[in-house]
Amino acid sequence: MKILEDGVAQGVFPFARAEVMHQGRHVISAGNAPAEMVFDLASLTKVMCTTTVCLDLVARRQLELTPALEDLLFHRSGLPAFLPFFAEALTTWPELQEPSCSPETRAAARAHVVAAARSTPRATRRAAVYSDLGFIILGEALADAGGATLDALFVKHVADPLGLQSARYRRLSDPPPAPLYVAATGDTRPREPAPGQEGLWAVQQRPTRPAEVDDDNAWAMDGVSGHAGLFGTAADVMRVGQAVLEGRFAPPTPWGPDRSTPGSTRALGFDTPSAEASSAGPRFGRKGPKGAIGHTGFTGTSLWVDLDRQLVVALCTNRVALGRANVKIREYRPAFHEAVLDTLHL
Repeated sequence: MKILEDGVAQGVFPFARAEVMHQGRHVISAGNAPAEMVFDLASLTKVMCTTTVCLDLVARRQLELTPALEDLLFHRSGLPAFLPFFAEALTTWPELQEPSCSPETRAAARAHVVAAARSTPRATRRAAVYSDLGFIILGEALADAGGATLDALFVKHVADPLGLQSARYRRLSDPPPAPLYVAATGDTRPREPAPGQEGLWAVQQRPTRPAEVDDDNAWAMDGVSGHAGLFGTAADVMRVGQAVLEGRFAPPTPWGPDRSTPGSTRALGFDTPSAEASSAGPRFGRKGPKGAIGHTGFTGTSLWVDLDRQLVVALCTNRVALGRANVKIREYRPAFHEAVLDTLHL
């Protein structure tokens, strides 16, 4: 697709891969990144792992979808969007930056982040606030209910059943995996602040090893969290989207925005197209009554599923390799989804 070439030429991202399914057929596979390139999927973790595992545990009657869990999935729990828990972890355990850091120290840092998230005060006013903290807490609740770590639950409930070859968490405490073609993100730890996060922490940056999770809180959690940490190919992302479309992971009620929270576009774990400036473009999800669900990832990834068109669009990029202040992806994503619809004459 020319628009993928344009994204590289215009400095939106260094590498991109798009995989698209329509009515059960794989119709687009394109990009300058090879099909086997593994991307840091960032917040796609929230839908590809945390939401799907949650729904599967509920379907198997291993977990009750309580109002408290629904509040976390709909991002209406009163928790803030983000807090830099990693900064205190790095101050307490500076050896986290060393390749020789012990698994015990990484486990202690992970426990610190989880405890900090759980003890964070919540706002009393009910509102939709997209929250990483909520999904950190949710991921740990799933581990408790499923009797295994979140990365193991992902393999059991999602990766193995769907035949995903590359989608996995990458624990820092584990031996390095077999060489993979992993798209670069950043080269320091902590990462530079994202726009709007300037001045929230003061920790000296140091060079980081390649192929580690980009998100600093997930990094401090040994790479495994409900909000970020999953790696995979664009084809992995597409396959999860197709499984959701086919009802493999289904909510108790049809997919749609949260009607109980004014102004919310959030579905159960997913998002839905906003009325204006949707990352899926102006036409995606407007074909019929079912609409669309999707999610984006900070590193430049996205998954959108048009339920009426039976269309699954996975886009993986590593736009943060050009700097976190590079936000050209915001204008690019809608144009890309429009190009997909045009290409398929939809």
